[in-house]
Amino acid sequence: MSVLRLRDLRLLVAAVGLSSFGDFVLWVPLALHIEAATGSPLAVSAFFLALFGPVVALGAPAGRVADRVENARLLWTVSLAQAAVVGAMALATGSLAATLALTVLLGIGVAISQPAEFALVPAAVGEQRIAEANGMVESARYVGMTAGPLVGGVLAAAGMLEAALIIDAATFAAVAAAAAAMRARRHPRAVAAVAGDRGRSRDAVAFLTADRVLRVTLTAAVAALLFFSISIAAEVFYVTDVLRAGEAAYGVLLACWTLGMVAGAIGLGSRVPPVALPAAALAAVAVQGAGIATAAAAGVLWAAFAGFTLGGIAHGAKNVVLRTLIHQRVPEALRGRGFAAYNAARNGAELGALGAAGVLIGAIGAQPALLLAGAVPLAIGAASLLLLTPAMPIRRTADAPLDA
Repeated sequence: MSVLRLRDLRLLVAAVGLSSFGDFVLWVPLALHIEAATGSPLAVSAFFLALFGPVVALGAPAGRVADRVENARLLWTVSLAQAAVVGAMALATGSLAATLALTVLLGIGVAISQPAEFALVPAAVGEQRIAEANGMVESARYVGMTAGPLVGGVLAAAGMLEAALIIDAATFAAVAAAAAAMRARRHPRAVAAVAGDRGRSRDAVAFLTADRVLRVTLTAAVAALLFFSISIAAEVFYVTDVLRAGEAAYGVLLACWTLGMVAGAIGLGSRVPPVALPAAALAAVAVQGAGIATAAAAGVLWAAFAGFTLGGIAHGAKNVVLRTLIHQRVPEALRGRGFAAYNAARNGAELGALGAAGVLIGAIGAQPALLLAGAVPLAIGAASLLLLTPAMPIRRTADAPLDA
């Protein structure tokens, strides 16, 4: 890898890690602040809906923007705007309505910046190093997801919401600086056209659904998330009420998951040969489900730690493999819209699962709900592996028609 490409990769990885860290530094104390100020679970739910809802609702326009505007410029412009939004939040923490409105603006920024960051990877490192770069990007994201809540929790306990806002704004400014310093550029207008592409979001969706490998693999991944994400709500009740292990054990369980994600992204996800990507993604879905199901079925703390470590490794590997698979099979002209469509479906599945989790846990209990969160994805991954055979070609050509 050339010196310039190595420099761009480091900047992109640092930007993703800083962004993830800053987000979680703010989300934890801000959610706790809203809960303390209102005493309403609905207000806290509204906060997370305001944050993640735009990623689902704006997947189509966000993808079009990423495939029309130079991506490095788009990333630093959006990041500067997000820094300004967080600055405005510091003046609005006393108003729930203002906080939610500003959170929606942050969510819009996330919806736009994620496809831009995704589409920049090949421009930064070249088509031959995409898997390695995706492993580093996802690992940086998971490190931020691990460190951010720890720092955010400390700041929340100390009543330092303003400090969390300052840190988050600073990370957005740093992301903007990293994007501006990158030499790599993705100019969508300079990208070779794809037959049947008229610049519409549905053109990318048509490509994703026409490609049998992507259709089976991405559908399985999104369907599994409808059940996986139930575990987010179920695991806290499982540890404290079923295992009687306490808050410290819950923290260790989460650490097992996030550290497993880092290991899976670096150690496995970036090492999968191109021809094995579809099968590896579906196998990771199945193994992730097996890890959660094992943790629930065993009913003992050490097995929960082991199961969540295994599930985290599979989750980290799966995300890297799916990113690389989309990079590999989706033509350059469609990558922003293609990833935005998948991202919207993925986040929509997670929000739907979180919305249903409370009802499900109340109806059948935390342990059965957690078992369901693992067993169904295990079945989905295994069945999709059978459906995918015989193996399909490694990739589509960039000039393949959308209705092929």
